[in-house]
Amino acid sequence: MKNKNIFVSHPWHGIHPGDKTPQEMDVFIEMTPIDTMKYEVDKDSGYIRVDRPQKYSNHSPSLYGFIPRTYSGEESAKRCMEKIGRTGIIGDGDPIDICVLSSNPINHGNIILTAIPIGGLRMIDKNEADDKIIAILKDDPVFSNIKDIKDLPQTLVNKLRHYFLTYKAIPVVNEHPPVEIPEVYGNEEAMQVILAGLKDYEQNFGL
Repeated sequence: MKNKNIFVSHPWHGIHPGDKTPQEMDVFIEMTPIDTMKYEVDKDSGYIRVDRPQKYSNHSPSLYGFIPRTYSGEESAKRCMEKIGRTGIIGDGDPIDICVLSSNPINHGNIILTAIPIGGLRMIDKNEADDKIIAILKDDPVFSNIKDIKDLPQTLVNKLRHYFLTYKAIPVVNEHPPVEIPEVYGNEEAMQVILAGLKDYEQNFGL
């Protein structure tokens, strides 16, 4: 009998994050810390596309990808505005991004792994909500005891913040930075951000 499932699932729409979401979920990894190019999934085809070279020798401090079947839309923007006390913010129209910490090297993207959220960065990019969930690889021998971002070494949190504040451009004197991170939040808020992303996805794409 021939296998009828001859097509690869679209990473954003065809992969289910799992029934335990948001406590733990399957995520799609686009980039690794050794990548010198910024890769992202092409929304139409599902293939990995070269977005741009990493600028100014920046390298992602962690594995980087997104949570399937999430979307940064009205609910995500609403939560962001409520938490930072601002208006005029919209969702960025992409799946919710995730950084996954692993003590063992993973040398290529385009993979699925199970991650456990421990916190996140409340990032705003040109008035668009662009949260970065911080997670650990499930059963990681070093990070598995980390339950919340406050348990991470502050130097690692600072590296993550610095990467996202500088990965697009060098700040210009007297110019408002295009990327802001007004808040670093813990695992409880991270799960609420993920739930908002799931709701946005359902409202925009259905299940």
